[in-house]
Amino acid sequence: MNSTLANAPTATPRRICQRPGAGEWFNGRTNGLILSFTVLFCVLALESPTFLSGYTLFVLSRQVAFCVLIALAQAVCLVVGGMNLSVGAIGSMTTVVLGLCLDSVHLSPWLAVPAALAFGALSGWLNGALITRLKLDSFVITLSMMFIYMGLRSGVSGGQPYRVPESFTFAGQRAFLGIPWVFVLASGLLAAMAYLFRWTVFGRRLLATGGNADAARLSGIDTARMVVAANVLSGLFAALAAVLWASQLGSAAPETGDTWLIVSFAVAIIGGTGLSGGVISAFGLFMGAAIFMLIKHGLVELKANPYFANAFLGTLILLAVVVDRVREMYLERRLPAEKLAPPANP
Repeated sequence: MNSTLANAPTATPRRICQRPGAGEWFNGRTNGLILSFTVLFCVLALESPTFLSGYTLFVLSRQVAFCVLIALAQAVCLVVGGMNLSVGAIGSMTTVVLGLCLDSVHLSPWLAVPAALAFGALSGWLNGALITRLKLDSFVITLSMMFIYMGLRSGVSGGQPYRVPESFTFAGQRAFLGIPWVFVLASGLLAAMAYLFRWTVFGRRLLATGGNADAARLSGIDTARMVVAANVLSGLFAALAAVLWASQLGSAAPETGDTWLIVSFAVAIIGGTGLSGGVISAFGLFMGAAIFMLIKHGLVELKANPYFANAFLGTLILLAVVVDRVREMYLERRLPAEKLAPPANP
């Protein structure tokens, strides 16, 4: 479900002002995602005899779930008009904290997991506090923190993975009625975020902060608090992805998160999250993750040169950004025209 922001009358509109409705499940953006997913799925099903096997679909659905969690960590920051370049680094350092708790301190997973998640939330809070208190751009702060966390994870772990107990792999490797538990958890979290942005005051304030921060402040919203809250959620989602990743691998590997930055932006942008803030789509994030993983799987099936894989994915991101910007320009031009149009006869 998409959520959009109604800007103040004194501000230059950047979105059509409307409250999300049921019809937004099927609009130009989501229809394009559904069509792209359908085409990719059919092509792979026809070209690969093993694509529709239970094992392949199990693995793909689990990878889609991780993409959703990683993209959520980026999307909640994009919603408030910022970004988080330290998503992967927080995931890496969270894995180290988890490994220390499980392997070195020998804590129970019931204690180690909350400690790891708390570290992620605390890291996000630190990012948000530095951004709002120092009045610096989120790019500068999160880039700096990315290097700090990466250095800490290498120094603390020495690059060696940590052992985890066999029972810890349940969520990452097991399934519920044939569906990976990771996919079930990610889907439930995505549904909760859709509800948050559509029906709660907190979610609407996050959208308002990203859509037009000045108008949001004038309406009484503490925008600094919203930025901090968004970064806390971002750190929490990154930490959750790291914990589940370790559960899937059966070890806490410090290099976890090294490739998450491009994934977080790619899935969020393909899924329709607005780069200028104020727009997020839970359904779009899910479809973006599915499309992203189908493309990666398709490149493997086609035996494409792996050296060109990132170039292809980068082109896909650029195309999504261009399409999003063209749509914004079209809406900005149409909105004044609608205001000037004479009212319809009763």
